[in-house]
Amino acid sequence: SLSAGLDLPGRFLFAILTLMTLIANVVFVEEAVYIYRKIPSSKRLIIIWINAAAPVIATTSCIGMWIPRSTMFTDFTAAVFFAIVIHKFLLMMIKESGGQKLLLRRFENGHFKISTGPCCCCCLCLPRVRITRRTLFWLKLGTFQFAFLRPVLMFLSIVLWTNGNYTFYNLSPKGAAIWISCFVGVLTIIALWPVAIMFQQVRTLLICKKIIPKFALYQFILILNHLQAAIINILAMQRIIRCAPPLSSSARGAYMTQQLLIMEMFLITLISRVVYRRRYDDLEPPECTSEEAGGNKEAP
Repeated sequence: SLSAGLDLPGRFLFAILTLMTLIANVVFVEEAVYIYRKIPSSKRLIIIWINAAAPVIATTSCIGMWIPRSTMFTDFTAAVFFAIVIHKFLLMMIKESGGQKLLLRRFENGHFKISTGPCCCCCLCLPRVRITRRTLFWLKLGTFQFAFLRPVLMFLSIVLWTNGNYTFYNLSPKGAAIWISCFVGVLTIIALWPVAIMFQQVRTLLICKKIIPKFALYQFILILNHLQAAIINILAMQRIIRCAPPLSSSARGAYMTQQLLIMEMFLITLISRVVYRRRYDDLEPPECTSEEAGGNKEAP
C-alpha cells in the first residue's frame, strides 16, 4: 500500500477520491432501489446493470489506487463487467423499442445500415441488411461473444501471469500480452459494431426515452475506460510519464489512470441518475404513450 509513504496533500487526495467512490456507490444503490420499484420487471435488471458500470469502474480503480499490486485484477474485473454492459445496452435498446416482436413489426420492411463505426464507417458502399429475426440474432451474438470470451481471456491471462508468462507492459512478439491484447481489441470492435447499428436504427424511435444521452454516457465510459487508459499506458511505456520513486513509469501511469477514472466515473454516475431517473410507465411522454398504444392496437 502507498498510504504509508504519502505526504499530507497525497493523503487528502486519497481521502477525496475514496469519498467520491463511496458517494458514487451510494447514488447507484439509491438509483437501483428506485429502478426496482418503478420500472417494469422486463427492463429492470438490464437498466440496473448499465447503471452499475460507472460505480463498478470507480470502485475497482479505488481498490487499485490503495493496493497497487491488485491493479491487474481490478482492471480485468472492470473490463469484464463492461463487456457484459455492452451486451446489456443492445438488449436495452430492443426492450425500449417494445421487445423483439414489436421491433420486427415496426421495421418489417426496414433495413439496417451496417456502414457504421467502428468497423465499417468508411465503407459507404456496403448494402443495407433487411431487419429480420435472423439479423437480430447475429447482432445479439456479436455482443454476446465479447461478454462470454472476455472472462475466458481474463482467466487465461491470470493463469499465464501466475506462471510468469504474462506481463502487461511486455509487448514483444514473444510475450503473451501482445497477442491477447490484439485478440481482445478485435473482439471489442466486433462487439461495438452491433450496438452502433442498432442505435442508428432506433435513435429516432427512442428519442423520447432519452436514448441519445444514454448512448453518449455509454460511449464516454467506453472511451475513458479503454482509450484513455491505453494512451496513458503507452506514454508510461515510452517513459514520457517519468518515474517518481517509489513509483516506476508504468506504476505511475496506472496510478494516474485510476485517479482520473474515479473522478470521471463519479461525474458519470451523477449524470446517469438524472438521465435514467424517470418512471417508464406513468411518466411516459405523450408522444411515446400514443406511439406504444398504436403499436399495441396493430398487434393481432
